Amino acid sequence: MTVRTYDIAVIGAGVFGAWTAWHLQRAGRRVALLDAYGAAHSRASSGGESRIIRMGYGADEIYTRWSMRSLKMWQEFFQQVKQPLFHKTGMLWMAREQDAYTLATKATLTKLGVKFEELQRAELEKRWPQISFGPVTWALYEPDSGALLARRAVQAVVENAVKNGAQYLTEAVIAPSGNGKIDSVKTSSGETISAGAFVFACGPWLPKVFPTLLADRIHPTRQEIYFFGAPAGDKRWQPPAMPTWIDFGAEIYGIPDLENRGFKVALDRHGPALDPDTNERIITPSSLTEVRKHLAERFPGLKDAPLIESRVCQYENTSNGDFLIDRHPEMANVWLVGGGSGHGFKHGPALGEYVAARVMQGDAVEKRFTLATKEKVQKRSVF
Repeated sequence: MTVRTYDIAVIGAGVFGAWTAWHLQRAGRRVALLDAYGAAHSRASSGGESRIIRMGYGADEIYTRWSMRSLKMWQEFFQQVKQPLFHKTGMLWMAREQDAYTLATKATLTKLGVKFEELQRAELEKRWPQISFGPVTWALYEPDSGALLARRAVQAVVENAVKNGAQYLTEAVIAPSGNGKIDSVKTSSGETISAGAFVFACGPWLPKVFPTLLADRIHPTRQEIYFFGAPAGDKRWQPPAMPTWIDFGAEIYGIPDLENRGFKVALDRHGPALDPDTNERIITPSSLTEVRKHLAERFPGLKDAPLIESRVCQYENTSNGDFLIDRHPEMANVWLVGGGSGHGFKHGPALGEYVAARVMQGDAVEKRFTLATKEKVQKRSVF
């Protein structure tokens, strides 16, 4: 039996785990990063082609601050590793009349000094004539926001951490048990991972690893993603002509055609429950029909666009959308990190920095991230 010894072991090499391990390694800790399927694999919430990064979060100032911090860190990291994995497409928030959430977003962006424009209907139609705005009467536009190339970005973080001394292992970890501090965890291949602390950043696997504690508090849901092909030579659907956009009023969002992969559209509502290990990733005709209807209404130039790619990923939802960052109530040196709730990817750098500091220094955790605030009834309030 092999015993590997580290200061800290991070289980889960998605965006949360990868950035946590990166920060721990940078702080001089001996770090192991483990994932059962591989970094940003096809089952992972971090394994998709692209993810939005935007500063707007209604009145939730903490998430706007984390987005600001994360965007800066993503850009610095991509410059360091010489991989251009951020596309500054701009971010268009579509709104209707006195939209309370967008008005709160405007107030927060103003308070924190985030660059944005408030645009009325006439200006929207002038800038983006390829969009039929329908019930949308105004919008906020964040010119410095955009999209991250998710899978490749996570893999770059892992590769950089390994290059600088972290150890990466493709291993499935068996759920630990006990009270007080634990000394080690075992993998399904029979290895023993010994460490002073363990960070479980397993995304939708958290309720499977800790079912008694989290099965009713983190709910993985099935989310379908569609990529449509624009007509040949039609550049209206690529940046800089097309921004990344969100229409919360219609529960839908999209990313322009990046690197010729297609015009991305997805519904921003919780789908049915999903098992990340065993469920097949096949899209449903009814959801595709709904997305096509919206595409025809809002982007008439893509009414007959073919579906050229699709994915089924997942959200891992907490009761209201706040992240989970806390110690296990029975195992003092085990940390639970997850609950990305469909909006977490962008925050990877800032969240990893936050988690690493608490694991190393033992600082108190922001109340809204604690396990005690994770209820069993879904009442989404963070978008």
